[in-house]
Amino acid sequence: MYTILRLKFKIIERKSEMYSVENIRDVAIIAHVDHGKTTLVDQLLQQSGVYRENQQVQERAMDSNDIEKERGITILAKNTAVEFDDTLFNIVDTPGHADFGGEVERVLSMVDGVVLLVDAAEGPMPQTKFVLSKALGLGLRPIVVVNKIDRHDARPEEVIDEVFDLFVSLDATDEQLDFPVLFGAARDGWLAHDYKHPTDNCHDLFKLMKGYIPHPKVDSEAAFSMLATTIEKDNFLGRMITGRICSGKVVTNQPVKVLDREGNLVEKGRIAKILAFRGLERSPVDEAIAGDIVTISGLPEVMVSNTICDESVCDSIPSQPIDPPTLAMTFGVNTSPLAGQEGKKLTSREIKDRLESEAEVNVALQVEQGSTAETFKVMGRGELMLSVLIENMRREGFELSIARPEVMFKQVDGVMQEPYEEVVVDVDEEFASVVMEKMGLKKAELKNMSSARGKQRLVFIAPSRSMIGYQAEFMMDTRGTGLLNRVFSHFGEMKTQPKSRQEGVLVSMANGTSVPYALFALEARGNLFIGGGEKLYDGMIIGETAKPGDLEVNPVKGKQLTNVRSSGKDEAVKLTKPRVKTLEEALTYIAEDELLEVTPESLRLRKKGLTAHERKVHRRQVENGEAVI
Repeated sequence: MYTILRLKFKIIERKSEMYSVENIRDVAIIAHVDHGKTTLVDQLLQQSGVYRENQQVQERAMDSNDIEKERGITILAKNTAVEFDDTLFNIVDTPGHADFGGEVERVLSMVDGVVLLVDAAEGPMPQTKFVLSKALGLGLRPIVVVNKIDRHDARPEEVIDEVFDLFVSLDATDEQLDFPVLFGAARDGWLAHDYKHPTDNCHDLFKLMKGYIPHPKVDSEAAFSMLATTIEKDNFLGRMITGRICSGKVVTNQPVKVLDREGNLVEKGRIAKILAFRGLERSPVDEAIAGDIVTISGLPEVMVSNTICDESVCDSIPSQPIDPPTLAMTFGVNTSPLAGQEGKKLTSREIKDRLESEAEVNVALQVEQGSTAETFKVMGRGELMLSVLIENMRREGFELSIARPEVMFKQVDGVMQEPYEEVVVDVDEEFASVVMEKMGLKKAELKNMSSARGKQRLVFIAPSRSMIGYQAEFMMDTRGTGLLNRVFSHFGEMKTQPKSRQEGVLVSMANGTSVPYALFALEARGNLFIGGGEKLYDGMIIGETAKPGDLEVNPVKGKQLTNVRSSGKDEAVKLTKPRVKTLEEALTYIAEDELLEVTPESLRLRKKGLTAHERKVHRRQVENGEAVI
């Protein structure tokens, strides 16, 4: 089959003179998490002849980041290019989670149309609404693909009606409402206009993208200009800038200048190298024309949203404003007694340099100096975005202490407002009542409720700070069967401060190594987070109590030995398996007077105060509503 496809789809020889602007299509694929974006791109690459016949290709080839492969989500927007019917398609695979919305907002400025992927059973989800609103706001023309049509609970006609209603609610134009629809199963490599008559390829999508999405509206005769959309760092090429050429053409060694959003000069330099996309690879070319998406190097000071242009150009290219961050965490130096035993990067200078480097390439991230010289306030879109940054840093050898996430407030007309989220919950009907009860306690308002096939979908508007840490509780309430999705909605009036956690914790009052004999006696007091033989220190959290209030315990105390022989034999100690928390769970679990210690090998919960006196002072500050430093 693929031999025939290779005859029909020519391998791309990236010579810019082969393509005119009319033969280029720039398209982004957008969808909710796990609706099949990256799988669809895999099939487009496979069926376009990018791979050799005997080439081994792993699944989700566009997910190049280790964390992306492990979690099965797209974090960074990525470009590829395929050819069909003498047309070059620059395809952008975008993240589906709203926490990485900064990536989506940047790359949508490079394209002229979008392919909206929707699950045939789940239908439009919160993240679908988020990315689609950005695309429609830019006037992009959408193609709707109903994916996973082979699911046993697929409901394609209803999903299309829901998509149309979503378009209407987002004030889509008449032209955008007249969207074409394809059905299929990306995993099996087919798309068709009628889901009752499957095909064996994705040719219909190529034809739709060519006929429905317009070619880039650019000026080929004007001087060269390009908007910097994404930035990477290469050990050999330095800073690499990806974007779409908005006018003219660019050649290697061409003198250029860089302008900021206000038109001020940032730097002058020369184009050292031009890289054009060819499948999953980037190939060096001598020149590139307007409308094409390329990567260039040779400019060390350029930032995202800067304009790279010919020296004769005076005005910068308008860029889309990025939504402000809604969540902040305090990153600091690891000050625990075990600091320096597992990581190599420990100092505040190293942490600061790493965070500032991340902020250069991630426009949705902001970094400020914290309340002390050894802490930094890192602001982003949500827990997932910041947890991915923390995970990357720990894999690079950093040791950190992380404070509880806090929402970003906003002052409007002298009144302080807090962020609200739209929360969509899909649960079995038997769990709907307990979820509604818990959401009510979190000051959430029920906006919509629908049921079908034994499932209920509940839509709430809830304060962001009340939702911090609810994911784990939700999974327990629904026995692991529920789905909860959140996306930023708006800023609104501040409501009563919700309690961060109802239960207290078990706090170690001694340094040493945990002893199974002592842990066995502590199991009656609550749920343990550790097992035997683990390193502990005074102030480290080892478990959770069933009642409010913290309890200081001694988990390192061994069994006392005597010279009196027992007539019986000691029983073997069998400990219950500890509740080990993931990074995301630990971040949202800690209270105002607690920290998360992050090292390359361990995650430890601890109190900010490592002595009994400090812990009492901090506890009193929390009870009085004061900030704990």
